[in-house]
Amino acid sequence: MPVITMEVGKLSKEQKKDLIKGFTEVASGITGIDKKFIIAVIREWPDENLGINGQTVAKIKSKPAK
Repeated sequence: MPVITMEVGKLSKEQKKDLIKGFTEVASGITGIDKKFIIAVIREWPDENLGINGQTVAKIKSKPAK
């Protein structure tokens, strides 16, 4: 049973549902493994625990858009 693990920032329930469905369909199509045997796991990280270019995602999101 293949396990697909995604590590992401905060997502809505709908986004998570769509990711799980999409990854499962793509993995099944490429590998030929029946979708019922594919496990999808989402590990969601708070913005304070993710960093890009030396800054937390929370800090980046708090800045006004240019």
